[in-house]
Amino acid sequence: MSAVMRQDTRAILREEVIGDCRLILGDAMQVMPELGAVDHLISDPPYEQSLHDAKNSAARRHRTDGRAELSGLDFAGIDEIRDEFTELSSAICNGWFVVFCTIEGVAKWADVINPSEMKYKRGCIWIKPDSTPQLNGQGPAQGAECFVTAWSGSGYARWNARGKRGVYTHLTNPPDRHGGHPTEKPWRLMKEMILDFTNPGQLILDPFMGSGTTLVAAALTGRRAIGVELNPKYFDMACLRVAKAVGSARAMGAQLTAEVQEVLI
Repeated sequence: MSAVMRQDTRAILREEVIGDCRLILGDAMQVMPELGAVDHLISDPPYEQSLHDAKNSAARRHRTDGRAELSGLDFAGIDEIRDEFTELSSAICNGWFVVFCTIEGVAKWADVINPSEMKYKRGCIWIKPDSTPQLNGQGPAQGAECFVTAWSGSGYARWNARGKRGVYTHLTNPPDRHGGHPTEKPWRLMKEMILDFTNPGQLILDPFMGSGTTLVAAALTGRRAIGVELNPKYFDMACLRVAKAVGSARAMGAQLTAEVQEVLI
């Protein structure tokens, strides 16, 4: 009798619970329908495919100083799944929908959010004082990234920062940057955003967890979180980082203000 190859059709391939964080290995598009309601969705999904193609082009050279080239991106862009992802998010998110994107991607996100049941609010800016220069010298470097915000809850949108402007300034490469993921966001940035958009004890979903920075910030600030990641390498990184953050929160208490406790991150 010949062997029959069976494709693994499980949505959740592996699961770890660390403190109040649930980490899931799997495809977000398959996992999200199996999740219940969440209070907020905060994530750094893949950017537009055009950016991925530019970064991964073997013929493109960034540096003229002979040093190592910037690493490429080992995952696909958001374009093909943006509509489906927005629909799935609207179905389970009961509060803020916040996703990072390129400056050029803000309009594309607005175009899919506006017809949905979510209420598009605006694009915000993350200023990167130490961003990579334009190494080939052929034009201005990218000094900022964006994230779009939409309200998926009932009634008026609510957050903790009153009339604060949607401008956040954080180093891309602080001394304690983990560096295991090519698009890792600073944990201090994610902490500030979580303090602004969410409340202690609420449940945050990050469907594109990467190396776990959103969950790290959630653990440090007394929030619950679910993270989904498709790449086993990044999933393992996230488990280690979240475990350290949970340990720090247990030792020092939740960080409920913008003041940073520089321990065990």
